[in-house]
Amino acid sequence: MASIQHTATTDTYQPLIPEEQVETVLELRKVLSGGDAPQEGAQTVPFLGLTLTVPSTVMTPCPVSPILGGAVFAEVQEGDRVLDMGTGSGSLAITAAAKASEVVAVDINPDAVEAVRANAARNGVADRVQAQLSDVFSAVEGTFDLIIFNPPFQWFAARDVADSATTDESYGALTRFFREARKYLAENGRMMIFFSTMGDVQYLQKLIDEEGFRHEVVFRTLRPVADLPVEFSCHRLS
Repeated sequence: MASIQHTATTDTYQPLIPEEQVETVLELRKVLSGGDAPQEGAQTVPFLGLTLTVPSTVMTPCPVSPILGGAVFAEVQEGDRVLDMGTGSGSLAITAAAKASEVVAVDINPDAVEAVRANAARNGVADRVQAQLSDVFSAVEGTFDLIIFNPPFQWFAARDVADSATTDESYGALTRFFREARKYLAENGRMMIFFSTMGDVQYLQKLIDEEGFRHEVVFRTLRPVADLPVEFSCHRLS
């Protein structure tokens, strides 16, 4: 999952999922936050034929990430201008750059931005990938044929910039993203959004409906996280 933006919170947010599912999310949060200490230094990992170096302050692609990467690659059309929101290590941005004419990869985490630049150069696409700091769309200019967003799934306050890869307080960034996304989409533009039942999927659906996007599910897959079943899904919006 990509690291994401500090932004104004949505004070009116209340979970829309059933209370028992909220309890499951809270349990996952507790278990995952109580795990081993983060690994010191950078890790080098493979991703769909790429080689990525990921700092300890940036989230490493998870086991489901290659499925998302494959869906993104299939969606990108030759010559597309692509925005990768909350890019993290740049795995999706660099995957998209195999076909896109230009990819703008943004993140609130300076370590992520530096990692994307290095990884784009390492994988031979530095001429097509521009990485920059941005709080959601704050530093983004122009329109895009495709916007990719792998947001934090949970709605709690982040403990630090690394934790902001997984949690977005009161879904402030997610809400702002949906409120502003249309003006950054080119005519016939599309979006690919990743989400899971580790978060409030009903709130995601509410945002999609409120902004009037056409919506189809590209894939769903069930995977265990901390011995609990979690559904991951990718949504194509237009």
